Amino acid sequence: MKGLPELVIGDLKVKRPVIQGGMGVGVSLGQLAGAVAKEGGVGIISTAQIGFREPDFETNTRAANIRAIGSEFQRARETAPDGVIGFNIMVALKDYDEHVKAAVDAGADLIVSGAGLPIELPGLVEGSSTKIAPIVSTEKSAKVILKYWDKKFSRTADLVVIEGPKAGGHLGFDREQLETYTQESYDNEIERIMAVVRKYAQKYQVHIPVAVAGGISDKDAAEHAFSLGADAVQVATRFVTTWECDADLSYKQSYLNAKKEDVILVKSPVGMPGRALYNKFIKNMEKARLPISKCYNCLEKCNPQKVPYCITRALIDAVRGDVENGLVFCGANVGRIHEMTTVHQLMKDLTRSFV
Repeated sequence: MKGLPELVIGDLKVKRPVIQGGMGVGVSLGQLAGAVAKEGGVGIISTAQIGFREPDFETNTRAANIRAIGSEFQRARETAPDGVIGFNIMVALKDYDEHVKAAVDAGADLIVSGAGLPIELPGLVEGSSTKIAPIVSTEKSAKVILKYWDKKFSRTADLVVIEGPKAGGHLGFDREQLETYTQESYDNEIERIMAVVRKYAQKYQVHIPVAVAGGISDKDAAEHAFSLGADAVQVATRFVTTWECDADLSYKQSYLNAKKEDVILVKSPVGMPGRALYNKFIKNMEKARLPISKCYNCLEKCNPQKVPYCITRALIDAVRGDVENGLVFCGANVGRIHEMTTVHQLMKDLTRSFV
């Protein structure tokens, strides 16, 4: 491959076709997103319990999160005044609409949205210049979202992120799909999703760029994604072991220590399977339900009386460094990471095929 392709999302021009995936709680905030945007990629801040470091988070969670959306964006923008910076906002959040509006008010270039179907997203950004990108994992989900946007809002996506079965965190598959998909069979799924995207691109006479995500751990995986026709790759897990990542150093070290056999699928209160590192927290969860002393009202469909654990508490504990007693989400290829690096070096490594 010769010459680094430029990613164009509407009127946004991205120098390097790498989108840093959103990682909550507190793993991808303004520091990491700003560093990626400064290097010419797309920096993404996760809004999931983004305000956990605010002094009033325990007493006024909603206000703390809304405030932090603005402050973390400013933090990223100070690092990359001319970079492309956006947010990852989960549909499963109870305050989804408010998070989207706060991101738009902050000046977000882009909103990437998954963990559910973001069917009402166009209406929430109407009148702004913020671009929107649904995360899809199957041809069916792509058809549902793009058809709805077309019929109700007379518009289409500015970008589509295809997240495969090797991704970390919440996954858009059931357990059976995760166990049966092969690289070849999911490549075929990607091609079917791209055909759906092309249909709407043709209708609206625009180019809708597609980013492939899930298991993009090195230049070979990136090269494979581009060979399928992707305009960009979305990478998350690899960015955790950068010095600029917002997580505690112990969290990063847990990735460096991880082996392939340490990665398991867990049931999330969101109702989706998730991929995480096996630790004391998960061992205890396997034995019995972990009591919930406080509800943070984070998820739309969470019943604190029935779910196996509090995902907010588990993720906050982990990102603050208690990696044995917290939930450590990760991608399938975390076992391939063996050293810390910088965002600058990682961006170079991921795009080495083009030089």
